[in-house]
Amino acid sequence: MLKPAELLRELAKGQVRPAYLVVGAEPLLRDDAVAAIRAAVLTGGAVDWNLDRLSGESTSPGALQDAVRALPVMAEHRLVLLVEPERRRGAGAKLLTDALADVVTEVIGHPGTVLVVVAEKADRRARWIKAFVEPATHVDCEPPRAGRALISFIQSEAARQGVAFDDPAAALLAERIGPQLLMLRQEIAKCGLLAGEGVTVTTAHVADSTSSVAEQPIWDLTDAIGERQVGRAIQILARLQASGAAAPMLLGVLAGHFRKLALVKEGRAVVGPPFVVRKLESQSNRFTRRGLRDGLDRIHAADTALKGMGSMSPEMTLEDLVIELTG
Repeated sequence: MLKPAELLRELAKGQVRPAYLVVGAEPLLRDDAVAAIRAAVLTGGAVDWNLDRLSGESTSPGALQDAVRALPVMAEHRLVLLVEPERRRGAGAKLLTDALADVVTEVIGHPGTVLVVVAEKADRRARWIKAFVEPATHVDCEPPRAGRALISFIQSEAARQGVAFDDPAAALLAERIGPQLLMLRQEIAKCGLLAGEGVTVTTAHVADSTSSVAEQPIWDLTDAIGERQVGRAIQILARLQASGAAAPMLLGVLAGHFRKLALVKEGRAVVGPPFVVRKLESQSNRFTRRGLRDGLDRIHAADTALKGMGSMSPEMTLEDLVIELTG
């Protein structure tokens, strides 16, 4: 199993494996891993001809087999991306995963197609999971929870951005923001701009950069959404935006909150004071599992829009998102 940083090091050396299982609860890490594999596999022209994106909800075993057996067009490799193979319902679910186990073995034995399977979670006892053996691999996209793991993520992300962080600064940022990876990514960039090019970020920079985040009633917004109070949520969002809260930072908080609600809904433990855990349990009861999953999908779509892929302003993008999440 590879950590995301290990995957990037392999790809940088030109090592591309025949099949990857990108699995874990952190969508930011999953998206980054898929983007890195795609960039390494689909080089040169004819990219559209050499990419198949399949959904586990609707893909048939035959369609999957046809996709992996197609030949690359004017390229060394083609890429087949299968998202959430266990999301399919009914009799077709087992047919697809059984076929997937055989397809992984086929891809390993016949280079030319790179298969990437993406899943938020997976039962490691399943046959199709066990099919990802060397030279195929798993990419672990579980979020760092706290402590050294979170500080290590900050240091790695800062290095990726070309920002130098000293250890006390990374520890302070981890304490202030917690395991909200999208938000951490934005705060690292802010700290780098504040410090200036070539200057190491210190605790003073982190304190100056993140002080406004700590002072804003952001958790009032997540509570209003978690309690399905759309009017109150829109009012709080407007106040936060008027006070200068950055859209990516707000989106990061919403993403982290919905991931916690999803974990609680599935009976998994979350880290926090007892009163916070009780609040999460109460809020999760207001959503179905499908509703929470759809909410995370909407947050991901809003993130894409904020990165320049949408037609609306950041303020309107977030307002629409809040309405969708509380509806």
